[in-house]
Amino acid sequence: MPVNNRIDATLTDITSLNYDAIVNAANNSLLGGGGVDGAIHKAAGPALLRACKKLGGCETGAAKITLGYKLRAKYVIHTVGPVWRDGGAGEAKLLAQCYTGAFALAHENQVRTIAFPAISCGVYGFPVEPAARIAITETVAYLENYPQLDHVLFACFNDEILHAYTNEISKLNKFNPDPSRP
Repeated sequence: MPVNNRIDATLTDITSLNYDAIVNAANNSLLGGGGVDGAIHKAAGPALLRACKKLGGCETGAAKITLGYKLRAKYVIHTVGPVWRDGGAGEAKLLAQCYTGAFALAHENQVRTIAFPAISCGVYGFPVEPAARIAITETVAYLENYPQLDHVLFACFNDEILHAYTNEISKLNKFNPDPSRP
């Protein structure tokens, strides 16, 4: 299946998705916080916090995995995105590492469907358009090398983020049209 048929973005609550894995835009402690992180911890229940305490935190740009507990997702892949400073502190590289690390854990755990939030685009302040470009670039690179991943969804929390992600995905469709679509 062409790469562009395996990537979507939608306005949705990531905690409601019935995917093999959802990705948590976590903080370094992995012990919950605000935004997506807090919502995932709340929906998954206290067992997620107990599991995260055993992981010993997570470095920025790295990823770790737990079960999904009360979520519909089997796994939660926790990754810590960079706080935006000025773009000159390695933020783009660290954000790309969030995706590669999450995809590596997905591969190790035979994940076929995965949903990502807009990592670092909330309180961490990463500008949405470059964040979406990095996310889609890393996703395409992964999908081209690992065809066993059936679907990647970007679960966007507002219209601005949805527009940025759908804009990047539409660029794929222009450059890599699916010959099976009319």
